[in-house]
Amino acid sequence: MAGAFSALGATVEAVFPREAPIAVSRYLDRAYRYRPLASEESLADALRTAEPDFVIPCDDRAAALLAGLTAFAPRLERCLGPLAAYRVLMARAPSMAVAREEGVVAPLTRAVDSLAALPEALHEVGLPCVMKADFSWGGAGVKFVCSADEARRAFVKLQGPPSRLRSLVRVVKRRDLHFLDAARNPVKATVNLQAFVPGKPATSVFAAEDGKVLAAQHMDVVTWQGDAGPATVMARVSDPVMDDAVAKIAARFRLSGLHGLDFVRDAAGLPHLIEINPRATQICHLPLDADLPAALLGVPGRLPVTDRKQIALFPQLLTADALPPHIFRDIPWDDPRVLRFQSGEALPEAAELEAIAEFDRPVRRFGYRPPAGNR
Repeated sequence: MAGAFSALGATVEAVFPREAPIAVSRYLDRAYRYRPLASEESLADALRTAEPDFVIPCDDRAAALLAGLTAFAPRLERCLGPLAAYRVLMARAPSMAVAREEGVVAPLTRAVDSLAALPEALHEVGLPCVMKADFSWGGAGVKFVCSADEARRAFVKLQGPPSRLRSLVRVVKRRDLHFLDAARNPVKATVNLQAFVPGKPATSVFAAEDGKVLAAQHMDVVTWQGDAGPATVMARVSDPVMDDAVAKIAARFRLSGLHGLDFVRDAAGLPHLIEINPRATQICHLPLDADLPAALLGVPGRLPVTDRKQIALFPQLLTADALPPHIFRDIPWDDPRVLRFQSGEALPEAAELEAIAEFDRPVRRFGYRPPAGNR
């Protein structure tokens, strides 16, 4: 993402945890310290110093924290849309209810606040179903259940906060101080039941300004990690139903910035919206049929990075089975330190890395040298 905006002439500044890959990116112009135990203050300090023209949250935690920074509402709402809307966008049941109100094809989704309320919700939604905890991502916090007993066990696991000991162990093993806050202030999660739609995942990404879609890109997910983990290979598609869903969601919430929608495509080919991601998602940086960062900046788009239909995503492709030669590999050859950081032992030959280190900024690669000035 940093490379995409840099290629379009933007100055890229970021606030991030200490060991995030962007820390070593050649496209990072300025870094701001992120303190996990003072999350909101970290983002507020960065916003005050950077005074950015655009703010791009790249994960759910960042989006949630930004939505809470009401002191910066005028600037953030120009970049993201109304902050009040994020209370709905980031809650699975309310967001799906709004989507259905707008006429978007989406499965029935119900929030459940207690075990006592679970049987009634199961009767309404039906079995099998999918159980999801709010404020979870990457396939974590998702359980597929086929019986009431499975649903009860899943509910207890999804709702209950981890023990303080488990959170402290995660602090050490994952080097993530957010789990220290979870140990100090354990909070129960909201659990949702969603009617099960048999099919394969699909996704849309779009750039918007005040509810108007500027550009969009749709993908079918070909392979993914685990039962509900991140995609490894995607395939470009055109789909008027997904176009319609993107337009309706963007308009209803008056969204600005980069966002994503997750779908399941059923056996008849109809996409069912299952989740809204009010933030940039992994394929937003790619110039393909559309160039979302360029649309957001209001500058000419870059040349498409590939004309191939299927695309393997980095870094998931590093641990995937052998990929067929016709699949485009989205590898950051132009950002060798990020490549080294993410790939570990799976590195190219030393001679190739030397050539990569000499790779010029991607404005040449994509055939467009833009004006400077956007931050």
